[in-house]
Amino acid sequence: MQDLGLTDISAAGGGSCACGGAGCGAHSHGAGHADGGRHAEGVQSFQVAGMTCEHCVASVTEELTALGGVEAVSVDLHPGAASTVVVDASRALSADEIRAAVEDAGYTLAH
Repeated sequence: MQDLGLTDISAAGGGSCACGGAGCGAHSHGAGHADGGRHAEGVQSFQVAGMTCEHCVASVTEELTALGGVEAVSVDLHPGAASTVVVDASRALSADEIRAAVEDAGYTLAH
């Protein structure tokens, strides 16, 4: 597993949903696509701040899945704290690519 060096779990604060997603209210742990336990060279893990619900998970998953080479995305959602995101890709993704995708979804990498 490749650590991007961005795994300091800084709290994102707030207990209410800030995503504004329609029908939001699913404030439970969730996941995007499971990585099936694979820990190949293309598996990268990082922390994302500000995710509070399943809509947040879907938004981040959608943006990351759109990156070339991404095969699977899984999210361990922690409302009110940084959530762990694991990306399984056929190539190593740069920190800039990941940061841009996460920001496009409306969230930030935890520092």
